[in-house]
Amino acid sequence: MGPLALILVGGLLYFQVNGSRLRQEDSAPRIGEHPSDLIVSKGEPATLNCKAEGRPTPTVEWYKDGERVETDKDDPRSHRMLLPSGSLFFLRIVHGRRSKPDEGAYVCVARNYLGEAVSRNASLEVA
Repeated sequence: MGPLALILVGGLLYFQVNGSRLRQEDSAPRIGEHPSDLIVSKGEPATLNCKAEGRPTPTVEWYKDGERVETDKDDPRSHRMLLPSGSLFFLRIVHGRRSKPDEGAYVCVARNYLGEAVSRNASLEVA
């Protein structure tokens, strides 16, 4: 095997051996499906969709009003679940007179070693 060249072009990593043709190898995260605004009744389930693409497969985290959202991966008792697709599922929307922990502006952030992608904002309102 001869000299190896790694070339990063527009978030895609290519490699070249002995002047052979470039092949796509890894790619920076990209949001393929952005979340949409939701209006949900208190106590009802809800899903904020987010699908991320990239290689290696990006990890997805959610942020509400700039703060990281805790899911069942952080606390098994949480009413919020991070689905394998990257979407955020609420078993039931929590909303009280003094505490409105689920209402707010959400974004999903997809990361891999080549970078990160941030979705558009989606608001979750309680009817």
